[in-house]
Amino acid sequence: MTNASMAAHSKSAISGAFWMVLAGSAFALSNTAMQFLTMNLGLASPSATFWQYFISLVAMIPVVWRIGFSGLKTKRLGLHVLRVVLAALGVQLWVASLAYPVPIWQAIALLMTSPFFVTIGAALFLREGVSLTRWGATALGFFGGMIILSPWSDAFQWGALLPIGAALLWGASILCMKKLEEDESPQSVTLYLLLFLTPINLALALGAGFEIPSSYTAWWLVITAGLLGAVANSTLAMAYARADAAYLQPFDHLKLPLNVLCGFLVFGWVPPGNLWLGAAMIIGASLFIVNAERKTQDA
Repeated sequence: MTNASMAAHSKSAISGAFWMVLAGSAFALSNTAMQFLTMNLGLASPSATFWQYFISLVAMIPVVWRIGFSGLKTKRLGLHVLRVVLAALGVQLWVASLAYPVPIWQAIALLMTSPFFVTIGAALFLREGVSLTRWGATALGFFGGMIILSPWSDAFQWGALLPIGAALLWGASILCMKKLEEDESPQSVTLYLLLFLTPINLALALGAGFEIPSSYTAWWLVITAGLLGAVANSTLAMAYARADAAYLQPFDHLKLPLNVLCGFLVFGWVPPGNLWLGAAMIIGASLFIVNAERKTQDA
């Protein structure tokens, strides 16, 4: 590798890290806005989710236009629909956890168990080989989640299981995406997600009793959350376009302290010591799995 190519690679990596941190910041602010909207202002979580993602879709119309409807050509329409349904249900459980309320630091940490569900699903449904060390890392990650969840504690609330349900559904959605990308373009996968997510969220909101934000504060919060969601997903895509997942993963984990900070500033929540122990186990295990996947792909 020449000096020029090394410099270009380094610049691309720094750019990827910047976009990843920006995405994490946008997600943290969006999560906090949604939690205040549902927990403090009382907007039902299915309706709040619909409005957030509807506004995100409107903000992403230029992306949909650029991809073009030629990206809709597919031989796997059913799998596309299944993937988006799983993603939509995951989003619904995630926002419901914020409305329950589950402290944002706990919800984010438990959501970070999603890669372990992907590992299990890849072994069971995609017939991918999983080494004993990766099974061990998965078990360690779930054990870290149990430490954070603390079901043996008197303070345990059943609503704390909602982020784990969201992680399970998002993990299943990722498995569908991996299967689709065997013979579908990334543009097609993205376009179907953008187009189907809003009507599915609308159907779920109508089934739960559709609500419209009833105050200027609620409208500003849902608009802010929707725009931040669009920014977060766009910058996330830009990050992965500039650097590989293994390099970016540590920057992705910065979302935990960012959400802890937002939860402290807005709600006054101070996480207990078991959060950091459990989070360290989850982060260490997920970093191991990401690096193992990269080595497998490079082999």
